[in-house]
Amino acid sequence: MDLHHEFENSKFFHRARIDRRDADALVGLAAGITADGVVNITEAVFLKQWLENNLAHLNDPVINLLYSRLACMLQDSALDMDESLELLNILRGFSGVGIERPKVAGAVAVTPTDLPFNSPIPDLVWDGRMFVFTGVMAFGPRKDCQALVEERGGLIGGNVSKKVHYLVVGSVGNEQWRHSTYGAKIMKAVELREAGASIAIVGEDHWQKMLFG
Repeated sequence: MDLHHEFENSKFFHRARIDRRDADALVGLAAGITADGVVNITEAVFLKQWLENNLAHLNDPVINLLYSRLACMLQDSALDMDESLELLNILRGFSGVGIERPKVAGAVAVTPTDLPFNSPIPDLVWDGRMFVFTGVMAFGPRKDCQALVEERGGLIGGNVSKKVHYLVVGSVGNEQWRHSTYGAKIMKAVELREAGASIAIVGEDHWQKMLFG
């Protein structure tokens, strides 16, 4: 431990270079962990420990989000299916590896990057209405978001279908939605909406506003 900061004050010390090296290593770790399409408890624990040992000093909002979400998921020393899937999506988005681009009528979807939210934005009705979440929620783990809906009488769906009333899109990293793993749900919701289904696509900010005012 460099108690007197001799190493930090040395002309050979380059904080930015060390940070960049560690950040690049994290991208490689994320790509490796997600290569098989599954994140298990052993991998999650390893990643949390690696972050604590290597990147705890960084003031980076993305890395801090990843660490805080990992810490929350592992509080019970377990990783359920929803948490595993959410972590998989976070790491894929971080690494940029293994992300399939959704196709529409055989063609790869391209920008615009703006999300196809309903306009005007509808008020959310909770009781008896089915919600599906996609993307990474800034509010917290998806299961916590789902619990808030269920407390108000809402239902939770796994996939987008004609039975779904609301698709809620997480606000973290959604500017690249067409190139992300959750873009497929958005594209399906758009298709259903254009075909006349009563499904609304709303952002997390509106969802939070309807919950908390």
